[in-house]
Amino acid sequence: MAAGFDPSGRLPDVFTNAGTSSFTTFLSRVAPEMLPGRRALPPGMAADLAPHATTIVAIAAAEGVVMAGDRRATMGNLIAQRDIEKVHPADAYSLVGIAGTAGIGIELMRLFQVELEHYEKIEGAMLSLDGKANRLASMIRGNLGAAMQGLAVVPLFAGFDLAAADPARAGRIFSFDVTGGPYEETGYDAIGSGSLFAKSALKKRFRAGLSVADATRLAVEALYDAADDDTATGGPDLTRRIYPVVMTATAEGTYRLTDAETATIAEGVVSGRMENPGG
Repeated sequence: MAAGFDPSGRLPDVFTNAGTSSFTTFLSRVAPEMLPGRRALPPGMAADLAPHATTIVAIAAAEGVVMAGDRRATMGNLIAQRDIEKVHPADAYSLVGIAGTAGIGIELMRLFQVELEHYEKIEGAMLSLDGKANRLASMIRGNLGAAMQGLAVVPLFAGFDLAAADPARAGRIFSFDVTGGPYEETGYDAIGSGSLFAKSALKKRFRAGLSVADATRLAVEALYDAADDDTATGGPDLTRRIYPVVMTATAEGTYRLTDAETATIAEGVVSGRMENPGG
């Protein structure tokens, strides 16, 4: 790509023309080797060679949506990192959480953030929530080759739908399969190695119309239950003061709970389980 620059240091025309509203499409023309799914991989399975992020939960609430993720990344039977952050804002009104190959997942998440920002700058308007989910689906589809070699990434996407007719139903959740198929979930969902246990906990306690505060507590409890049965999911670490990342998306935008706020909730959950381990 450096060969495309003239001696004056000016950017090539492709960088200064408006072009496409999709940053991923732009990158596929200018520097396709920078896209995660375009990199050549040696033959064979590579799943055990990279850290994996584990459990993410999302819950629809009366005011929007809550998403929370544990902090553990594993590599085989080892803990690769204790404080990885898997939940991030996608834009001002949506959230994305990653499970699967950690490095590719973080790269995909950052590319998705740029994709949404690029669209808004080019078009002068924000993508609809469905449009955002479809853009993410196409990016996951682009990673299919690596996924077939064990380097799969499956995100969870949620946000506040500004176009919703009923604000109480504006919190929406989308899951995806490894081929990029998007599916809208009703009420709650979870992904990652501990998702089976997290969803079982959510199934028992979820009620439509939960407040954001109640949904936040429920999300932390679901992660606690996942960590109780899944070795790859990390529960609240009171010794190291490592707690889940919890974010909300409401009409006011996205918000990440502070460490102090999350600590209060997590310590309350752990205290309650001391008296009733089964929840």
